[in-house]
Amino acid sequence: FMNKKVKFLTVGLAAFVIGFTANNFAMSDVPANYKVAVVDIPQVVSSSTQVKNLKKEQQAKADELVKFVEKARKEVAAVSDETKKKDLETKYTKELQAKREKIEKEYLTKLSAIDDNISKTVETQAKEGGYNLVLAKGVVLHGGEDITQAVIKALK
Repeated sequence: FMNKKVKFLTVGLAAFVIGFTANNFAMSDVPANYKVAVVDIPQVVSSSTQVKNLKKEQQAKADELVKFVEKARKEVAAVSDETKKKDLETKYTKELQAKREKIEKEYLTKLSAIDDNISKTVETQAKEGGYNLVLAKGVVLHGGEDITQAVIKALK
């Protein structure tokens, strides 16, 4: 048992040293004027007016669907003939499905446009700041200049 612990520690230490050496070797090829920026994408998204508007729009559409379902239920409940009731249920089910698909398609299209806009804004800010590389803040442990606020400002 103790022997396994020693082996594990040795292998772990060797991997760390190799990784550290490889990292230093890779960094030695980077020019001195190489600029790296970081962006907090979740913060940019949560600050985006476009995202806030899309959320409000989706909530309004969800409310419309709820009203549609309630209206359909009342109408179906008011019909006593079982055949007519089934036909009405089928009609409303198809309508509801079509409305849902339309809302989802519009949402995905708008979300894609917002994503493109954020990506282009980050790219523009990176070029204006003379950065060679922009990384998501969540993957960077240390370093890089944070341009999150500049991106948020540019999106507004």
